[in-house]
Amino acid sequence: MKIEHNKQFNKELFALAIPFALQGLLNALVGASDALMLGRLTQEAVAAVSLANQVSFVMSLFLGSMIGGVGVLVAQYYGKGDTDTVRKLLAMSLRYALIITLVFFSLAFWGSEGLMRIFTDEPALVSIGAGYLKIVSFSYLFQGFSQCYLMLMKVDGRAKVSVWISAVTVVIDMVVDFFLIYGFGRVPALGANGSAYSTIVVEVVAFVWCVIASYERGRIHPDAKSLFSFSRLLERDMFAVALPLLAGTLAWGLSMSVHSAIIGHLGIAAAAAFSVTNVATSLIQCLSQGFASGSGIMLGGVLGQNQLEKAKDYGRRIWIVSFWCGVANAVLLCMIGPFVYLFYVLEPLAKHYLVMMIAYNVLYMFAYSFNAIFTCGVFPAGGDSIYDAISVFIATWCLALPISLVGAFVFHWPVMVVYMVMCADEIVKAPFLIPRYRKYIWLKNLTREGVE
Repeated sequence: MKIEHNKQFNKELFALAIPFALQGLLNALVGASDALMLGRLTQEAVAAVSLANQVSFVMSLFLGSMIGGVGVLVAQYYGKGDTDTVRKLLAMSLRYALIITLVFFSLAFWGSEGLMRIFTDEPALVSIGAGYLKIVSFSYLFQGFSQCYLMLMKVDGRAKVSVWISAVTVVIDMVVDFFLIYGFGRVPALGANGSAYSTIVVEVVAFVWCVIASYERGRIHPDAKSLFSFSRLLERDMFAVALPLLAGTLAWGLSMSVHSAIIGHLGIAAAAAFSVTNVATSLIQCLSQGFASGSGIMLGGVLGQNQLEKAKDYGRRIWIVSFWCGVANAVLLCMIGPFVYLFYVLEPLAKHYLVMMIAYNVLYMFAYSFNAIFTCGVFPAGGDSIYDAISVFIATWCLALPISLVGAFVFHWPVMVVYMVMCADEIVKAPFLIPRYRKYIWLKNLTREGVE
């Protein structure tokens, strides 16, 4: 009986996690294809675009927190069978997505040069990045809406559709990138700006596809009533989950932007190597992120049905999955790491930094697996979203970042020493997961009866 139960658990988790991981991988490939094609142009282009994309990265933190907060409630209400409340939650997420994307569009379009100067003082990088930002800002307006619809697809069993959307947009991005970055026939070579235009095309296609898919028979989509109706109880429940998530994701995400700013001030070679390393690790991190999403949805459905003992059993099993996922992360990085630099036009010093950064990330990626699956999947599924903010504040903002900032700008440590200290936060956080997990703060049913 236990063997059959294990098989059923694994089957359900993998059925959720693998499509999510594939979708994450395909989304990462969009960024990777941009970096690869720009990397064949100049190392200045790939470094500038990577730094400019920190703006959309910060926007994604706000979007991710809001959509994540809504998604926790959607998973529990969907597990309960309350589709009317799910529709209201989807409409709520669309309203907030519009507000967030409009703010970041305005900042990127009218303040592109000022934003670039935050991340680098290299005139060449500022010039390339500012031009890219002014164009790519239009894609933000579509990205927020698409993420809301994709969140619902993850919950209602349409993960395969979201994978197809991501797969098609990767192909479109690669094709449009090729024509616009390098030029072909009468199409002019636009360089980094070509990558910005291709991003707009990709986001428009994803948005239109999501809207069309939402109107299939039996699917949940917003209507006029839900778009203009407000529930104070649902708003309060959403913010109760989303605000701690926002604190955690902002603390983590802004630290990533500070990483880029620190490395960006250590020279073009360091910035280029850092950019390529981020591409490689983002491809592998998709595995942990997929299991985090799958775990959160599984637990949310069970908690929404008030099956607390079953949820506790799922938590124990997910711990074992996290270990093997960490092993897989490390092995994959060891396999692809030595070949990454062959695809980019890098100076010898940048190649040296790149090899060293990837080697260090083998340990980093193992620890990242536990942190991602529990702080982004298991804990928030039952409302315990504050732990991520606490752990990031202590490990990152109280330890890793202050030490690396002093080392970089006061003691002028070598680039690799600064990088290793910066990225030590995930390793520091991992041992503290077990005590938090055993408190079972995450074991909660968050649904309400008769939401109006």
